[in-house]
Amino acid sequence: MENITKEKNEKIVTQLNSLVEINNDRIQGYERAIAETDDEDLTYLFTNMAAHSRSYKSDLSREISSMGGEPTEGTKNSGKIFRVWMDIKAALTGKNRKEILSSCEFGEDAALDTYKTVIADEDNVLTDDLRKLIQIQKQEIQLDHDRVKALKDLGKNL
Repeated sequence: MENITKEKNEKIVTQLNSLVEINNDRIQGYERAIAETDDEDLTYLFTNMAAHSRSYKSDLSREISSMGGEPTEGTKNSGKIFRVWMDIKAALTGKNRKEILSSCEFGEDAALDTYKTVIADEDNVLTDDLRKLIQIQKQEIQLDHDRVKALKDLGKNL
């Protein structure tokens, strides 16, 4: 592992914790979606997506801990991201498939934006191994996003 200064280490931990937070948001959002939908295909999809985020969170938390940091248990409590995930229940109460998928797509957009911000890493503090891990997770979230969008768009034609 390359030599990392204390300041650089703290920046990395902060960036990784922002990814842990967005994955916590995804887990909460999809757990709510699972509880509210009657559609088996959506339940299956949302269960898999929540599992993906649990895996991502575990990988990120392990990296944070190895750097002497404390993985966060929180979520992104500000702005649109938090409101969308917390308001997902309102979209789900009517069990409107298109609205559920629209809310999920918006949440996935927020997750992708968070990953893009960390990958952009203007201070260039990420190690090559961390950058590779984060890029792989972002690619998998992009696939999840595309699945949600395809199902939502399919609903427009019905």
